[in-house]
Amino acid sequence: MRNLKVLFRSILFAAVASSSNAQIAQRNTLTEQLGYPPDAKLLIVHADDLGFTHSVNAASIKALESGAVNSASIMVPCPWFPEIADYARSHPDFDFGLHLTLTSERVYYRWGPVAPADRVPSLLDENGYFRHDWTVTTKIDPREADVELRAQIDRAYSLGVRPTHLDSHQYRLDSTGKELFEVALRLAHEYRLPFFVTRDWFKDDPYLEKTLGPDDVVIDHTITIDPAAPPEKWADFYKNAMRNMQPGVTELVIHLGYDDAELRAATRERDSWGAAWRQREFDFFTNPAFGQLLRDQHIQLITWRQIANRSQHN
Repeated sequence: MRNLKVLFRSILFAAVASSSNAQIAQRNTLTEQLGYPPDAKLLIVHADDLGFTHSVNAASIKALESGAVNSASIMVPCPWFPEIADYARSHPDFDFGLHLTLTSERVYYRWGPVAPADRVPSLLDENGYFRHDWTVTTKIDPREADVELRAQIDRAYSLGVRPTHLDSHQYRLDSTGKELFEVALRLAHEYRLPFFVTRDWFKDDPYLEKTLGPDDVVIDHTITIDPAAPPEKWADFYKNAMRNMQPGVTELVIHLGYDDAELRAATRERDSWGAAWRQREFDFFTNPAFGQLLRDQHIQLITWRQIANRSQHN
């Protein structure tokens, strides 16, 4: 009988402990770590590609100052990086991350490495620029990627940028394979910055989830417009995305700019992410109607800075 009582108590204790652990895990979502109820809809409205051109910088700054766009990331290798670095240095409260860059996708408007070229040859084309694209036969040395990405982060710090997070231009560090993702994650750990990863990508790239540790930040969802969306359906896409947004932390990735001569020249070989595209995004997100849409859908804006500092809510 005594043994049966001991066994019963052990089973009861295990059940209680299991239930308690499940409750702790349930409470320990990123949303709740940020101090919000589990059904809250939290949104980062994030502008990519700052540093790309003056037009992109100017439009992004205007949108950030409007308050509806509340986060952005900077491309260190690009020609207009010094301008946005100066702005970031003088506006330390803004949510600026680094858009880690290993490709130069435009045909006539190019950029190359921050690190010495002879230390990163696998990243470069025959003219010394980053490659336009990577194919299945492209061999990128992860050690050289590490050298270049460190150089980009260090250059940003040297010019006074204090990044709140890291992310990847064209998602190359997330979607190319485990080795490059490990490079990105290692740098995020060393510089003590969150790296943008979302659960939405786990199905297509299962190595992401397997590589992440228990303390790594993972947001719940990401939204970005399909390049095939016709211009007349642009506003409908974003309105529907906000109306259908799920609880949790979502990053809305957008690309801003003015449809001016500079940006048209830099992006003239194709329309995708070009001058007209970026002007449409600027017009939509700086319109007061977007802020009203967020209020109507009870969507709360948050930043990567809050995510990085989330321990204060626990």
